[in-house]
Amino acid sequence: MSKLPIVVNFRDIGKSDTPLVGGKGANLGEIYNAGFPVPPGFAITVVGYDLFLKENDLINKIYSTLKPLDVNDPAQLEQAAGKIRKLILNGKIPDEVAQKTISAYKKLSGFMKNALVAVRSSATAEDMAGTSFAGQQETFLDIKGEANLLNAVRGCWASLFLGRSIYYRVENKIPHEKVKISVVIQKMVQSEVSGVMFSIDPVKNDKDRIIIESVWGLGEMIVQGSVVPDTYVVQKDTFAILSKEISDQSIQLVKLKNKTKEVEVPKRLRDKQKITDKEIVALAKFSDKLQKHYYFPQDTEWALENGKLYIVQTRPVTTVAQTAKSVKLNKGNIKIAEAPILSGSPASPGTGTGPVRILKSPKEIDKIKKGDVLVAPMTSPDYVPAMKKSAAIVTDQGGQTSHAAIVSRELGIPCVVGTENATKTLKDGQIVTVDGELGKIFLGAGIKKTEEEKAEAVKPKFSKVKTATKVYVNLAQPERAGEIAKMNVDGVGLLRAEFMIANIGIHPKEAIKRKEQGKFITKLSNDLLAFCKAFYPRPIIYRATDFKTNEYRSLAGGKFWEPVEPNPMLGFRGAFRYVANPEVFNLELQAIKNVREKYENLHLMIPFVRSPEELSRVRRLVASGGLFEKPTFKFWMMVEIPVNVIQIEDFIKVGIDGVSIGSNDLTMLIEGTDRDNSEVASEFNEMTPAVLWALKRVITKCDEAGVTSSICGQAPSEYEDLVKKLVRWGITSVSINPDSVDRVRGIVAEAEKEI
Repeated sequence: MSKLPIVVNFRDIGKSDTPLVGGKGANLGEIYNAGFPVPPGFAITVVGYDLFLKENDLINKIYSTLKPLDVNDPAQLEQAAGKIRKLILNGKIPDEVAQKTISAYKKLSGFMKNALVAVRSSATAEDMAGTSFAGQQETFLDIKGEANLLNAVRGCWASLFLGRSIYYRVENKIPHEKVKISVVIQKMVQSEVSGVMFSIDPVKNDKDRIIIESVWGLGEMIVQGSVVPDTYVVQKDTFAILSKEISDQSIQLVKLKNKTKEVEVPKRLRDKQKITDKEIVALAKFSDKLQKHYYFPQDTEWALENGKLYIVQTRPVTTVAQTAKSVKLNKGNIKIAEAPILSGSPASPGTGTGPVRILKSPKEIDKIKKGDVLVAPMTSPDYVPAMKKSAAIVTDQGGQTSHAAIVSRELGIPCVVGTENATKTLKDGQIVTVDGELGKIFLGAGIKKTEEEKAEAVKPKFSKVKTATKVYVNLAQPERAGEIAKMNVDGVGLLRAEFMIANIGIHPKEAIKRKEQGKFITKLSNDLLAFCKAFYPRPIIYRATDFKTNEYRSLAGGKFWEPVEPNPMLGFRGAFRYVANPEVFNLELQAIKNVREKYENLHLMIPFVRSPEELSRVRRLVASGGLFEKPTFKFWMMVEIPVNVIQIEDFIKVGIDGVSIGSNDLTMLIEGTDRDNSEVASEFNEMTPAVLWALKRVITKCDEAGVTSSICGQAPSEYEDLVKKLVRWGITSVSINPDSVDRVRGIVAEAEKEI
């Protein structure tokens, strides 16, 4: 008999016992004794393996087969591996090894005659900081009975010589003779849900994240990668759930009649979150404690049975990504046209007088005082705080559907765009009058109105006409919610996120890094509440953030998180962002959920969706936020890319309640014209046959599918003929600028009468 034990219980194993029971066995014993919820078990030590090789005279046979082997020749590798495994599987287990194994199995079974156990390989070179050997050897589940147990033990020993295992050792320059194998026998957890978790993001090397994945059924499927798991991202220290992506799992591995079988997941469970938020947090805390215990990031397998969580394996994370290189920022000068013209395109009606303040970039917005005339090359969402203070706005670039034009109309501020050189012609401090209706900028204070004229100008002129086609309004600023809600509108068809987030003033990833996401969510929730309260019970369609990278980079901390893109409009934006950064999207989802606890008139619209598959992934993210739990919630999609028009039926099948056509971007992408570029803005035309065909197709297909259709671009605010066409085609709503409400409502009423 050997001086070292053949069988050893978990309670007698620690992390220093790898040479005796392998990495897996040593880790299980270590965490079992540290108080983690590990199912009980024991290990057949490498002593038992050595006795087996000696009993069957296999040592020379194995290593003489491996010595001349070329592992890069697949046929040769599999032939050698098969030969060795056959020798092991046909070998006799020494009586002493068999007796001690069966005795330990009986003790583990307790009152049960033969307990179900998991039989796991545990190599002495695995689960180390440099080489994990994860998945290289076999695991056998749901093993019952003495004979079956011994066969599974042979299977584990033989798996040390699978082709992949042999190749792995050669590639990592580990001599075959140096690696031995123990076998762990552990009470089987019949998991309803199982998974893995990492105490660090192994892809992004983010030490502030815990990544948890889960699947229905036994855990082998997640290890093998045969199904897509749920993914939950948890922040360390706060244990806040940053994001959840729910998979649609169709098959699972379960025990049926003493056999492990692949079966279908019940339809009612397929797209459901697999564990509760409370269980996610509990797992995250286990993961954090495991890392602190080992002083190294851990890759841990877990299982859930009858409401109890178990840790079934842990190992060091050996695949931490290299830290990404910092991106060098491009700080080139803004290109400004040279032509000295002080007129441009009328963008927002009214007149405004005040001193000129020229802003070359959003970094200078602090220069603006209340009543100034903001003059800039062009605006973006990060200019909004300054725009709100302004008496008028003038830009070098852009057309009537540019950012400056749209926001000015929503704010009710006079605006002229596309002047080409206002930033060069005008001087800081000059007093000017901006006529947003004529598109002219005059030197001097202009004509002062009498008190009677001022009172008449601000007097509400809202009509009470009713129409079957809903007339919504486009909004962005919480301060205007109460005022606009008094108008004859049926709700908000486009509530832009960007302006509210610009006011929060910090990049969402930076907020998460600083552990200030709670403040971010609270501020966004409060802004959304202002709209929902003012318009209740009329619907509010909130469009999720559609910042482009150049706009995001202007937020506090943004330069650390955003790439510099040659064409941000066609870059990292819209739905793709939510899939790539679900923890950021989750901030919006949490804010929406908070608001909907009081006001259920808030709904969600997804912008810039490039494919039905992308929409499906976003829908799962929204589902994981619990928003679909109430039937009052509506899930909309923007139609603004030609693919949305072409594949509209496929997008509808994903599961949407409505669409809103973003005619601005859709027209640009159909016509290949940049509406913000004054050189080609004149070619931007929403009334061309191609654009009209696209609008009609979307409305018709939505009508056939019983899905609501709307339009939220600039077009219906400008073209009476288009409004009439939309009504005839069957559009269910139009969403327009506040200054167009009564006029467009009248056109809609007229069109409905004609029908």
